[in-house]
Amino acid sequence: MKNSSFGTDIPSCSWQRSIGKGWGNPYTVRYPSNLDDGPWHGMPIGGFGAGCIGRSSAGDFNLWHLDGGEHVFKTISSCQFSIFEELKDGKTKAYALSTKEPEDKTLSKWNWYPKNKGTYYALYPRSWYQYEGIFEAKIVCEQFSPIIPDNYQETSYPIGIFEWTVSNPTDQPITLSIMLTWQNMIGWFTNSIKTPKIEVRDDGSPEYEYSPQLGFSQGNFNKWKQSSSQFGFILDRLRVNDSISEGEGQICFATAHDPDLEFSYLGKWNPSGNGSEVWDHFSASGTLPNTLDETIAKPDEQIAAAMAVKFVIKPGEVKKIPFTLAWDLPITEFSLGNQYHRRYTDFFGINGKNAWMIAETGLKSLNIWREQILEYQLPILNDKDLPDWFKMALFNELYLLTDGGTLWTTSSKSYPVGKFGVLECIDYRWYESLDVRLYGSFGLLALWPSLEKAVIKTFAESISKSDHTLRLIGYDRSLAPRKVKGAVPHDLGAPNEHPWEETNYTSYQDCNLWKDLGSDFVLQVYRDFLLTDSQDINFLQECWPAIVETLDYLKKFDLDDDGIPENSGAPDQTFDDWQLHGISSYCGALWITALEAAIGIGKILLKNSENNSHPDLQNSLAFIQENLTKYDDWLKKSRLIYHETLWNGEYYQLDSKSGSDTIMTDQLCGQFYARLLNLPDVVDTSCTISALSKIYEACFLNFYDGQYGAANGVRSDGTPENPNSTHPQEVWVGINFGLAAFLIQMGMKNQALELTKVVVEQIYANGLQFRTPEAITPVGTFRASHYLRAMAIWGVYYQLKKD
Repeated sequence: MKNSSFGTDIPSCSWQRSIGKGWGNPYTVRYPSNLDDGPWHGMPIGGFGAGCIGRSSAGDFNLWHLDGGEHVFKTISSCQFSIFEELKDGKTKAYALSTKEPEDKTLSKWNWYPKNKGTYYALYPRSWYQYEGIFEAKIVCEQFSPIIPDNYQETSYPIGIFEWTVSNPTDQPITLSIMLTWQNMIGWFTNSIKTPKIEVRDDGSPEYEYSPQLGFSQGNFNKWKQSSSQFGFILDRLRVNDSISEGEGQICFATAHDPDLEFSYLGKWNPSGNGSEVWDHFSASGTLPNTLDETIAKPDEQIAAAMAVKFVIKPGEVKKIPFTLAWDLPITEFSLGNQYHRRYTDFFGINGKNAWMIAETGLKSLNIWREQILEYQLPILNDKDLPDWFKMALFNELYLLTDGGTLWTTSSKSYPVGKFGVLECIDYRWYESLDVRLYGSFGLLALWPSLEKAVIKTFAESISKSDHTLRLIGYDRSLAPRKVKGAVPHDLGAPNEHPWEETNYTSYQDCNLWKDLGSDFVLQVYRDFLLTDSQDINFLQECWPAIVETLDYLKKFDLDDDGIPENSGAPDQTFDDWQLHGISSYCGALWITALEAAIGIGKILLKNSENNSHPDLQNSLAFIQENLTKYDDWLKKSRLIYHETLWNGEYYQLDSKSGSDTIMTDQLCGQFYARLLNLPDVVDTSCTISALSKIYEACFLNFYDGQYGAANGVRSDGTPENPNSTHPQEVWVGINFGLAAFLIQMGMKNQALELTKVVVEQIYANGLQFRTPEAITPVGTFRASHYLRAMAIWGVYYQLKKD
């Protein structure tokens, strides 16, 4: 821990950067149509599925994921903390605590904080701004949300805590004032295009129009409120018949009542002007004029509110001043009329009038919440066997569970903790891509297992459904049905349609033809059972019919009946720009392990038949035994040909028909899962170690001298087989973490940590923090930011602790 002299402990492993320090040569996006907001990203605040707000290391609030599944990146300068300081000799200074002065020349009267005068620290879900070299007082702002493992209540809350710790190291009293200003943006975060058009962009993936109603504030008003415990503003909007739509509700910012503090406020001011009505008062005296104005905003009018807390701090004294920022935007709407209430409304109601109560809860509970966060983090923070860079990335990569367009609905009989979903990424805006979460769900599984199982249960329910609507396939411009019965969907749908009900949104490839999704599903079912409490037999019973149906479906692609479904020559697996022909090492090993997992599940169901609460035919003992016999037959055939067909003496060839000499990094993912789930090995240990050693040498060390991580697939000397290929030459962050976990599993811990360290440094030293991409390249480009697969680092942690 970094021990501060005035009571703020910042873990030494936190990611840190000078406040406002820029990046000389950050990574830039690979494809012009893909998202590249630049490197100014910081840790988000907000609960899972509640929407979130991001604040960068420059101090500006700039990321607004307040509309479920949608992305807005824009600095709103009027949303800001400011500090006033007055010394005994009467000298004063005042700064708005962002180094980013508005480019549109608004708020020109404000004095913006200078660069490199302090340090930003981040260790999700907590972050800190430590201000240095400007004020005589020592000042740190800690911000966090109650993201607490295995907690399915507070983790959903739409709230950010900002606790200010100030001390006086001088021999004279210092007067300080902390001001929070916030723009009324109720109604902004909803798509003004109610039936958005879907198009195929230059990379072949579907996208739809999104135009939030930013700046449309007509009818908004600000209300000052105080109680025995807190003071603050409620930012609201005039409603018709008390009804509420997506984007509507309330925002509240508040601070705790304290007789030693002087409170002042300004109920309405113009954030589109020069800001003088705020700054003239605050910079002169640290106070505001104490005027209220609840009149509603007119057309084209923007309104904001401001609150200041002034106090004197004596020499050697330490004070803590808490603020909370809460939002109550209870509805997420997808396609027109498809609305869900967010999970937090199970605890605060659905009328959108509870922001004050949420803020009050935060002020009362912040110390408890922080202790609960520390309780789960401290064993890792104190683990001397883990390097600091690993601890930093391990916690910070969980940011996506807040930031990733996350959905979390209210509870129901079928889903007692609600339905859940995280986007594959902001560019590929569809939920819980099954191939990606094969590695990327380890964080959710480790810390919120009930949410993990809810996702898998939704996949199970979708397998028997079909949708014969023909769609344009972006890869080759052919037409294909959206969802074939028996096929595991690639994803659980997109925000512009009806997630969980309309699946298989992606259309770059025809995912009904993929050869890994069925195996991925079976493996995640068994993994989620074994790595939680191994007692949830009902979970296996619910998923068993879907397992049977999808394995039967996948076996149909075994055209020569040799036991293993063949890849078609199209990119028909997670590397969806990479053609595989015939039996492939990647899909074949997954298939063999999935059959072993299905047999393991079936045996558990047979053993627990007396507790079978699903008396339907598909869960009957005869049906289970019939399928186990079938899987055993398939498995014997598969095992006979996999090694013999693909082993070349050093590693497993890419496939059986292309003749490629590319060494695929993820060739034995199925073998990794076999060891993970205590299933029989796919291949002999000696072959596994030989293949891993070759992968490490060729794809990592020989690929640009090991500076970037392991490429997906290159020749033995680290060069690409096809210089024009895409996926083989990319370094996929999540695949690298998966490889690292595999290396540890096979006793190659030092190599695993070296690989992981290189990848982590590329992300956190080059402006990719809190927007970790799927892929980076040696020419300084990235693809698909805010990507789900990177949470595979929790698989690395699992193997380190198991090791």
